[in-house]
Amino acid sequence: MNSFINVLTLFITFPILALTIFIGFDIPFDSFGITGTEIPYRLEVYAGLGFVLFLIQLRRSTRRWMALSMVAKLNRFQWNQPVSGTRKRRVATYNLIEVTVMVVLSFGLYTITKESIVPAIVFLVFGVDSLIFTLIGRNKYRVGLSSKAILVADREIILIYFVGLRKVAIQQQTVYFDYINNLQLTFPLDCIEEHNKHDFFEALHSVIDKDRVFFSNIQQTL
Repeated sequence: MNSFINVLTLFITFPILALTIFIGFDIPFDSFGITGTEIPYRLEVYAGLGFVLFLIQLRRSTRRWMALSMVAKLNRFQWNQPVSGTRKRRVATYNLIEVTVMVVLSFGLYTITKESIVPAIVFLVFGVDSLIFTLIGRNKYRVGLSSKAILVADREIILIYFVGLRKVAIQQQTVYFDYINNLQLTFPLDCIEEHNKHDFFEALHSVIDKDRVFFSNIQQTL
C-alpha cells in the first residue's frame, strides 16, 4: 500500500515541480508565446494540485495511525508481538528519508516561488506528521494475528485475511498466501523476531482450517 501511495505522490509531485520551475525562473513557452509568470490561473492550478496531494497524504496518514491503534488492542488477537528490531531500524531509516525529502520539497517550492504556498504547506504538514509517527510509533509497531487476519502496522500496513485462503507456503524469508481466483499475498518473515516465529506459526495453525488450506514447508518452523 505504501508503495502505491508513493507512486501517486510522485505522479502529482512532478507537475508541481515543473510548474514551479517554469514560474520561478520565468522560462518561456515558445509554442504558446508566453513565459512562466504569464501562465494563466497559476494559483488555481497550485491549489488543485495541492488538494490532490493533500488527499493522497491524508489517506496514508489516516491508515497508518488507524492500523497502529488497531494492533495495540491486544485482546483482539490470538498472537501479538512487536515487530523485529531489524525491521524497526529499517522503517525508521525510510521514514526519516521521507521526512527529509518532504521538508526539502516544501522549502524548495516556496523559495522558488511564493505562489506554490499550498503544495508547500501540504508537504511540510505531512513531513511533520511522518516525523511524529516515527518518534511515537517506533515503540508501538506490532504484528497481530487474529482468527480472521494478520495485521502488520509500521511504515506499511500489511493486512492478510484468511477468507478464501487455499495454501500457505514459505520460501526463504517470505510467507506466500494463495487464494481462490489466483490471488497471492505475501508476508515478510523479517517482521517477526526469530525467537517468536515458532509461536507465530503455531497460532497460525490454530486459526486456519487445515482441511481447506494446504501448508507447504511450514513444519520446519514448528
